[in-house]
Amino acid sequence: MPSKGNPPLKPYTMANTYTQLHIHFVFAVKYRMSVIQPAWEERIHKYITGIVQNNGHKMLAINAAFDHLHLFTGLSPNQSISDLMRLVKGDSSEFINLHNLTLCKFQWQSGYGAFSNSHSQIDAVVKYILNQKEHHTKKTFREEYLGMLNDYGIDYNENYTFHDLL
Repeated sequence: MPSKGNPPLKPYTMANTYTQLHIHFVFAVKYRMSVIQPAWEERIHKYITGIVQNNGHKMLAINAAFDHLHLFTGLSPNQSISDLMRLVKGDSSEFINLHNLTLCKFQWQSGYGAFSNSHSQIDAVVKYILNQKEHHTKKTFREEYLGMLNDYGIDYNENYTFHDLL
C-alpha cells in the first residue's frame, strides 16, 4: 500500500539512464617515436574503431599523426574511461605487432589525455581531429598537448607528460 501523498508504484517500471558523454582522447607512441605510417594508418583507425564500438561506445572521429593518435567518442556509462583506454591501447599494440606493421616492437606510451566536451563542441572537435596532419605542420605534439591541458584547466607536472625520444 502506498504511503500518504505518494503515487502508487507502477509494476515493472524501471528507471532509465540518460547520458551525453563526449570524450576526446589523446595518446602517444612510446618515446614519441614517429612510426605511424600512412601505409597502415587507416587499418589501425578501423581496428580501434571496432574496439570502441564493440564496447558499446560511438566513434565520432579518429586520426593520427606520426607519433600520436586522437579519438573522439560518445562514451557509454557502462565502461570506465581507464578500461576503454586499456583495451584500445593494449589491443591495438598487439594488432600492430602481430601484423608486423613496424620494424621494432610497437608500444603506446603509458598514460593518455581524456577531455570532456559539450554537445555544442562536437563539430569543432571532429574538425580539429580530422585536420591533425596539417595542424602539426605548425605545432609540435608537445605544444599541442600542453596547450590542451592549459585550455581545459588541468593542473599537471611537465615531468609526467609524454616523453620525447631519449
